[in-house]
Amino acid sequence: MSETSTEVTTKPIIQTELEINEPGLYKVIYINDNQTSMQFVIDSLTDYFGYSVIGAETITEDIHIEGSAIVAVLPYEIAEQKGIEVTVDARSQGYPLQVKLEEDAT
Repeated sequence: MSETSTEVTTKPIIQTELEINEPGLYKVIYINDNQTSMQFVIDSLTDYFGYSVIGAETITEDIHIEGSAIVAVLPYEIAEQKGIEVTVDARSQGYPLQVKLEEDAT
């Protein structure tokens, strides 16, 4: 007769605490140049970022005078997408407008 053993296997329960962080915010920055028309900048601010015409004109003047301006602070994916859309639109119209993203440290 053979001996049989009943082997019991247990699996440990592992509890993990999952920390979910909000996505980081990024500044969308327009860089001034001497070729992109002010009207294109105004139109892009109203079309892509929802500014009023008056608000877009004010920011456009800031870009022209200061050399650059933050036009929005958004989660990375949205900031990147809007930056790409504006750049593609600018290039399709022959403008060299540069849009830069910078992590928001605040």
